[in-house]
Amino acid sequence: MNKIKLFLFFCLLSLILSVSAQPYVTKYKWSKDGNSYYTANKNQIEKVTLPDQVKQIVVSAAELTPSDSSKALILEDFNISLNGKKILIYTNSKKVWRYHTRGDYWVYDMQSKRLTRLGKGLPVASLMFAKFSPNGNKVAYSSKHNMYVEDLASNKITQLTTDGTDRMINGTFDWVYEEEFGARDGFRWSPDSKKIAFWQVDARSIRNFLMIDNTDSIYSFVKPVEYPVVGQVPSAVKIGVVNISSKKTTWMKIPGDDREHYLPRMEWADDNNIVAQQLDRKQQTSVLYLANATTGFAKAFYKETSNTWVDIKSRWHGDNPIGWDWIENGKAFLWVTEKDGWRHIYRVDRNGEEKLITYGDYDILDMLAVNENEGYIYFLASPDNATQQYLYRTKLDGTGKAERLSPMDEQGTHDYDISPNGNYAEHSFSNANTFPIRDWVMLPSNKVIGDNPVIKTIPANAPHVKYIHITTDEGVTMDASVTMPTDFDSSKKYPVVFYVYTEPAACTVKDTWGNGRDFLYNGNMQAPDGYIYISIDGRGTPSPKGTAWRHSIYKKVGILNIQDQYEAAKKVMQWSYVDTSRVAVWGWSGGGSTTLNLLFQHGNLYKTGISVAPVANQLTYDNVYEERYMGLITDSDNTYKEASPITYASGLKGNLLLMQGSGDDNVHYQNSEMVINALIKYNKLFTFMEFPNRTHAISEGEGTREFLSNLYTTYLQQHCPPGGR
Repeated sequence: MNKIKLFLFFCLLSLILSVSAQPYVTKYKWSKDGNSYYTANKNQIEKVTLPDQVKQIVVSAAELTPSDSSKALILEDFNISLNGKKILIYTNSKKVWRYHTRGDYWVYDMQSKRLTRLGKGLPVASLMFAKFSPNGNKVAYSSKHNMYVEDLASNKITQLTTDGTDRMINGTFDWVYEEEFGARDGFRWSPDSKKIAFWQVDARSIRNFLMIDNTDSIYSFVKPVEYPVVGQVPSAVKIGVVNISSKKTTWMKIPGDDREHYLPRMEWADDNNIVAQQLDRKQQTSVLYLANATTGFAKAFYKETSNTWVDIKSRWHGDNPIGWDWIENGKAFLWVTEKDGWRHIYRVDRNGEEKLITYGDYDILDMLAVNENEGYIYFLASPDNATQQYLYRTKLDGTGKAERLSPMDEQGTHDYDISPNGNYAEHSFSNANTFPIRDWVMLPSNKVIGDNPVIKTIPANAPHVKYIHITTDEGVTMDASVTMPTDFDSSKKYPVVFYVYTEPAACTVKDTWGNGRDFLYNGNMQAPDGYIYISIDGRGTPSPKGTAWRHSIYKKVGILNIQDQYEAAKKVMQWSYVDTSRVAVWGWSGGGSTTLNLLFQHGNLYKTGISVAPVANQLTYDNVYEERYMGLITDSDNTYKEASPITYASGLKGNLLLMQGSGDDNVHYQNSEMVINALIKYNKLFTFMEFPNRTHAISEGEGTREFLSNLYTTYLQQHCPPGGR
């Protein structure tokens, strides 16, 4: 059991640390032909050739040592030029909001063995998203919200934009685009290496939210965060194309008020045209444009509408909106939409003509790779079990049926990092009761390269997670994970702890390692403490159950999800071995909001709640997220007040522990202060813990996580005592 707990701890630690890691960093950098990959190992770069997995050190730690230093650069990420002659090294990174997206870049020349720092004369650790030109002769980057290009032969730096300020942003994005669209890297090289297309964000009209830092100096000081709350007009965003030689920028003439639309995706279509996606402010209309890089003329060619919202790529592709899935030498591309009631892949050409590629009553979970030579597309799906994930392929021309490639005897969650040629992949597998494995496989056979990994399940006497269905009196059937006490005795009654999130951003019931176990609990919940631990995914969560399931929560976040949780919990209360006097609920962020709503509205069932960093008043959260799922505050049928937990604060009956970091730039600390004021008004006793200057993750500072875990556990044990009775 200690081994299992230790593994879970490191899983949690990795999750916490990923909050500040650089986004989109891939473990493997595939060669152009897909028969080998590059990876970082012990601060050096290795090339591994498949299928024999022959390793070759291509850049040693010694070669990463600058000539004027005795210490090698700390390798945080790297990229290789298309011609394979140069390597771009990323190091000395600093955090921008929650990711380490600015730092120093160096170029290592594979032929001359020379290591050169880029951006000399610019502030240290200020370069963002540096990337080689396709011909490998130049590197472009953003620094202090201006665009630059550097010639690698002479190291001459040319400034391409000059109007960058803290609020006029070139080549990257503001807070809300990063948080809600996954948009961070804000420029793209043209295929001919002559031009750069980039986003410009004019955030001058967005008000600052002021956070107070009371702990980093004797005198407190203000930390302003440019943050558009619900109802505030968004930043104006436009796309420009700058000619490298002339430094002239041509702005794309995409129709519509740029303060009432979003531009979350853009890529090059060919040497002189870009393709861009535009959303209206309510995110109910998506229009694709082809724009001429020379004239700026933009032509709409594909439109999608919804009476709820239209998802973009980052919502189903690991928060990464980058890339455009061109096929047939750029004549067409692959596009994912839910227009037929399921998330499916379509072929779309430049005239907007579409053809369905995947079909049937199931959702694709992600699109992974295309093998045009063999005529197949690879994607993740789980048609029969919404808690799991498997690799499938189908014919690219849309004539075939989906074919499962993941092993039939490995039930759970599979993932793949597939080579560009579609022949190889790193494969991972786990389920809630099986330790994770990784292996290399050949596709489409899924045949393991090298030794077969040993699949190990947890010991028989360890707590096992079960997956069940709960059907409410309203006829809604939901997936649930249930972890029972190890020494369960059906003649006794046990306390129940519900773990909740319930919003459109994430599921909590997934058959993967670590799921169904309380990562914040300090001890063993099931043995000897004896809790029943349950999580339930209701309507509105992003489960692969069709568009109607996911979008049913429109204008009902904080209403429908609360109803589903309560109705499902009532069914749990009918289990003969549940002690209805010992029922707790807890959650973080959106789950913290759900906890408050359940405790304030249904205190007859939930006796104890632990709410971490909740949105207590939906009007305080950012406009992109809230307006996507809840509509505009000017809508006659808006439900912001009805959906906000603070509205029901007078209903608190049981025990509440509220916790938040005062340095939370995502869900602002004012949410806790607002709900505290409401509880004081109604004379409701509760417990509150502020974590000074900590962010939404509450992970900064020595001893923070240990204290958080101990406080959570102690409060739960005191107010919802463990053990069968």
